[in-house]
Amino acid sequence: MTLDISSAPIASDTTDHAPPSARATAPAAAPAPRASLLRDLPASVVVFLIAVPFSLGIALATGAPLTAGLVAAAVGGLVAGTLGGVPLQVTGPSAALTVVVAGLITQFGWQLTCAVVVVAGLLQLLLGSLRVARAALAVSPAIVHGMLAGVGLTIAIAQLHVVLGGSPQSSALANLVALPGQLSTAHLPALAVGALAIALLFGWPRLSRLPGKAGRFGARATRIPAALVAVGAATGLSAALGLTLARVELPTWEQHGIATLPSLSLLEQHWPTLLAAALTMTVVAGVESLLSAVAVGRMAPGPIDLDRELRGQGIANMVSGLLGGLPVAGGAVRSTANVRAGASSRWSSVIHGVWVLIAALTLSTGFRHIPLAALAALVLVVGLQMVSFAHIRQVHRHREFPVYLVTVLGVVLIDVPLGVLAGGAVAGVLALHRLTRAHVDVVAEPDGSYTVRTHGPLTFAVVPRLSRTLTRIPAGATVAVRHDGSFLDHAAYEELHTWRAGHQAGGGRVSMLTEPHEDDVLDPDGTVRSGSSPGPHRCRAWTPWVGHHCIEQAEDDPHGRLMEGVRGFQQHTAPLIRPELARLAREGQTPSQLFLTCADSRLVTSMITSSGPGDLFTVRNVGNLVPAPYEPGAADDSVAAAVQYAVEVLEVRSITICGHSGCGAMKALLDGVHEQSGPPTPLTRWLRNGRGSLARLRRAPASFAHRAVGDEAEQLCITNVVQQLDQLLAHPSVERRVSEGSLRLVGMYFDFADAQTYVLDPQAGAFVPVSEHRPGTDDPSDTRRRLVLDPPAAGAPAGQPLAA
Repeated sequence: MTLDISSAPIASDTTDHAPPSARATAPAAAPAPRASLLRDLPASVVVFLIAVPFSLGIALATGAPLTAGLVAAAVGGLVAGTLGGVPLQVTGPSAALTVVVAGLITQFGWQLTCAVVVVAGLLQLLLGSLRVARAALAVSPAIVHGMLAGVGLTIAIAQLHVVLGGSPQSSALANLVALPGQLSTAHLPALAVGALAIALLFGWPRLSRLPGKAGRFGARATRIPAALVAVGAATGLSAALGLTLARVELPTWEQHGIATLPSLSLLEQHWPTLLAAALTMTVVAGVESLLSAVAVGRMAPGPIDLDRELRGQGIANMVSGLLGGLPVAGGAVRSTANVRAGASSRWSSVIHGVWVLIAALTLSTGFRHIPLAALAALVLVVGLQMVSFAHIRQVHRHREFPVYLVTVLGVVLIDVPLGVLAGGAVAGVLALHRLTRAHVDVVAEPDGSYTVRTHGPLTFAVVPRLSRTLTRIPAGATVAVRHDGSFLDHAAYEELHTWRAGHQAGGGRVSMLTEPHEDDVLDPDGTVRSGSSPGPHRCRAWTPWVGHHCIEQAEDDPHGRLMEGVRGFQQHTAPLIRPELARLAREGQTPSQLFLTCADSRLVTSMITSSGPGDLFTVRNVGNLVPAPYEPGAADDSVAAAVQYAVEVLEVRSITICGHSGCGAMKALLDGVHEQSGPPTPLTRWLRNGRGSLARLRRAPASFAHRAVGDEAEQLCITNVVQQLDQLLAHPSVERRVSEGSLRLVGMYFDFADAQTYVLDPQAGAFVPVSEHRPGTDDPSDTRRRLVLDPPAAGAPAGQPLAA
């Protein structure tokens, strides 16, 4: 997950480790060669403008010749771009290996380091040929994110010394110790140049957020990568003021060092260290590239081949090492910039390599004017962004923060290999702890029977506790043993069945279930009873929802039926989810999605989305309407407030508007309820927010991709979803986030009769079954341009789309 600085907001990638599912559908048809080239050329220029300053900065941070960064960027584009298995992935110098490479150069020199890069590439090629690429995805996300964060902190601390006009020490701990002295003797010209570069790196992408004309100008300006602007402005400032600064010392290509065969005596003396470095480089670069490949595969349609990608990365590292370049890896953020710039094939990455090669051969004089403080500021910001608070929240949510913390501290205080091993050791201990973490509870029932409930995996380590618990049950009692379905090993199985045989021999009765039994019934008081002793009626769990005979018996007391459900939840469900709800109570809500849907009682959002507490920020109203803020007299502050809160405070990453079949609000609109004479009622005033949907129905109705629309009411239901998405874009906070590419809008429709969910496909311009929808194939930054299926007509009335 190499981190690059682009014109997008500076942020680290949040890739998870699940591999993309097998492509069940055929990939999108490849564009014609001419059309592909017209898209790949501009994209290659964008990536090139990012790659050059970043490559020089990484070379500076490692202590390698600065030409090594340019060699790595060119080889990454030309070799890995041609041979890799992920067409839109961009390969270049690896930020995650900065500490490893710096240590090798300090200890063994540059030429021997190049030889280690060659060996690492050979090992990657071998692993790719053995088709073990997906095994790298099994590494714990906490270890990967911890390693990246540790490397980022090490880089940032070291480069802070360069920004202050000094030189970094040999380790992060030494840099921290020397920092107070460096601050007291800071070189002000270098600090000024570095501060300018840092300010531009953080501030440039935010120009698009300015209000009015300034924001529109900023949106055009931010097409230029922030890294290029920062380095260019810092270089211009130093030249204009005639500042005396340390600048890039770019060696001539005749002086450029390449890999040489090390002496046998050196190999015999240091082969364990060199082999460990090569293995570390292989693993770190391989995992980095494969995780980036998974992220790119989710952003762009088309098949990916992880084994081929690993082989391509291996060959690229071999060539880079032979030519005197840094180790390379696929970069998630650089690849994201490639996708967002409109690249359609691997030629974008290849051509970007050509641009880097041309620049390296022809612009060496210009590179020598760049202050080292500017490059150091660039790498410092990259290092800081490798510490992702989003990753920390995710790791903490999955209770793996100790693994993350140990990995970070190990990488910073020791080195990358030992830090990763320490994190892996903690992850193993936590896994073993979870395997042995089981609860055995005995509940005495009012009728004199006992219920034994087990939670978690029952392994040999739990057998002593299980035995002590079971022996406390009186002889001759009726016992129901309920296991939650987790793992049950042979030792625990033998213990349960041995106890069961002994208890039954003493006159007791034992039933052992691993899931709710077919004959279990739920009495109105919430008591679960055996099938042999049914209560007044046999309403099993969920049957009050699907069993009409149960509902009819309780129609005279709907409040009592509600309380029965609450009691059933309190007794059976609450104990299972209490730890998770306690966590949410402590940490607060952090949903990733706003789900706006109708208030219809038949639409159960948690059921159709398979979501739980904390997953969705849900807003429901009559007709799933989003009043446009520019509509006079009809806007509703409650919906606008919820949207603003979700987007600006909760920072959700997607908003879904979900309509449904048989919507009463849509039928009322077709019947003209909102235009009735006389004083308007609250309902008629509210329904006026749907006039834009009626206008769109007449002008450009929405449709399904693979079936006909049932009737006019259904056509209005799906057209209303499209219209509300358009009105949602009129909210400033939504429009800003969508323009940045950090917020995705989704249209959804649920058909009750078929229990089928449809999703609005911007590519097809119609609703498709969710089983055929490929999430992630559309760039969220293009939502404003492609989501709206029909632009507003001239003179469109209030409530019509603003987006074009």
